[in-house]
Amino acid sequence: MPVPPEPVTTESVADPVTTESVADEPAAAAPRATRRSRLARLTGLTYLRTRHPRTSRALSWCATALAAVLVLGALLLPNTLPGVEPRSFTRIPAEAVLGAVVVLGLPRRPRLVAAVLYGLGLTALTAVNLLDMGFNEYLGRGFNAALDWDLLPDAQAYVEDTLGSGVATAAAVGAVVLVLLLAVVMVLATVRLSELLVRHRPRAARGALIAGIVWITCSALGLTLFGGPIASERAAGALRVHAQRTVESLRDEAAFAQEAKADSFGNTPPDQLLPDLRGKDMIFTFIESYGRSAIEDPIMAPGVDRTLDTSTKALAKAGFAARSGWLTSATYGGSSWLGHSTTMSGLWIDNQRRYRTVSAGDHLTLTKAFQKSGAWDTVGVMPGVQKGWPEEKWYGLDKLYDAYDLGYKGPKFSWSTMPDQYALEAFQRQVHGRKRDKPLMSFVILTSSHQPWAPIPKTVGWDELGDGSVFDAIQKAGNKASDIITDTTRSREEYGKAIQYSVTSLTQWLERYGTDDTVLVFLGDHQPIARVSGERASRDVPVSVVAKDPKVLDKVADWNWTEGLKPDRDAPVWKMSSFRDRFLKAFGSTPHPSG
Repeated sequence: MPVPPEPVTTESVADPVTTESVADEPAAAAPRATRRSRLARLTGLTYLRTRHPRTSRALSWCATALAAVLVLGALLLPNTLPGVEPRSFTRIPAEAVLGAVVVLGLPRRPRLVAAVLYGLGLTALTAVNLLDMGFNEYLGRGFNAALDWDLLPDAQAYVEDTLGSGVATAAAVGAVVLVLLLAVVMVLATVRLSELLVRHRPRAARGALIAGIVWITCSALGLTLFGGPIASERAAGALRVHAQRTVESLRDEAAFAQEAKADSFGNTPPDQLLPDLRGKDMIFTFIESYGRSAIEDPIMAPGVDRTLDTSTKALAKAGFAARSGWLTSATYGGSSWLGHSTTMSGLWIDNQRRYRTVSAGDHLTLTKAFQKSGAWDTVGVMPGVQKGWPEEKWYGLDKLYDAYDLGYKGPKFSWSTMPDQYALEAFQRQVHGRKRDKPLMSFVILTSSHQPWAPIPKTVGWDELGDGSVFDAIQKAGNKASDIITDTTRSREEYGKAIQYSVTSLTQWLERYGTDDTVLVFLGDHQPIARVSGERASRDVPVSVVAKDPKVLDKVADWNWTEGLKPDRDAPVWKMSSFRDRFLKAFGSTPHPSG
């Protein structure tokens, strides 16, 4: 008779991770073994170990290796996309060595708590690093835990307007699920590794000692590998930077509140505000994402520069002259309202907290100075505003025309509710072209050059605009946002085309409807996102003053700006926050400080 095979027991194929030496913690060994045995029976591990011992062993080692990779990866993960390369992970993280030492020195229950907290900490670290990647990629700066949570709803709204509500909802739910899943997996990884270290305590202790000595030696000698230090404290450094950034932001909020109360023109009498512009129709226009890169980047610049040169000549033929320079924006890649408010308030507003503080107060904006003088009617034309906008009072606007007030019946162009050409024609029809008792000060925000630059409208005959339905075919024939947003080269190309469209629309409007008393100041609010503007791009944006009356440009002659709509590379560069006071002084305003 054939001899039946000897049964394989769980002990004969012991899991290197779940088998524990009784000598390590003898009092608790039996209860734990019982619990593991029950768990194994419930999950089917007993069957797998007895029937497929090699598979079981391989899976166990794979799980342990994966846990180690997850922990080490989280500790060494850079916070920028260009930094995510193999050499970034060839380091010895101090946090791993210290974690091993702590685990080896704790009894079971505190060790389990420590492992869980360590896993949650790694989850938070990974999430912050991923947020840093996104913010660096789009806004050219890291994530600020004290300030930037308010931007996440805006990001979801942008995705909804660009790619649809379904994609936005899926992205939001997916992000939450991903974080929760990451937390579960990371905690399981740290618990598994902590148990492994304890079950092999002597070897683990020797390994931790050796790793610590190597780390200290490499750190002391400054040894490097693949261009970076071997001894890493990346995780601790990242948390330290974020903690410091948060503390500084909270301190800054209190200091800025005091700064906003002081205003060099806060008590200037109405009759001493802008006397040299009396009788002029003043227009301040921001072109979305119109940055220095549009004029100097080799991909975007040729087309944009041709447009600026052509527009300069066309305006000159219509009797207009222009002067142009550079302003350094308070924001980058997005948050356009920070650029608007910085320019108009004369304060450096580079985060949402500062914006809320100043817009809730009575600091004099440049637009409000026109209203306060009593010599102008003031209006805002903002096709991007689709809900209540209480800031209109702070800006000093008698009337606001938002997306629903301009009569547009055509299609949206991605985020932009309507083409710039239509918005300007509606402004002319409903506001600028009407007779009035006073001249007009207008605050106009153009949106067609908003990312993702697909689809982009095209200029049509001004007499063909109607209610905007003429853009239906153009929108349908345009690029899809999903095809452009993930392609850097195409994004740059389409961004350049969008800037050309916006500049052409504005300058053609001025040729068509501008008068001897029209004065236009137009500028960008910020550079485009970092992957379009380029690595280490400046925060500079072009700014131009355009007028027929030579006396207007004579007032800014000492600014030494470039003639025409394209500023020279070496034209003066000012902080955006300096524009308000320079403009007020240039046109005769007398400072009377408040605060």
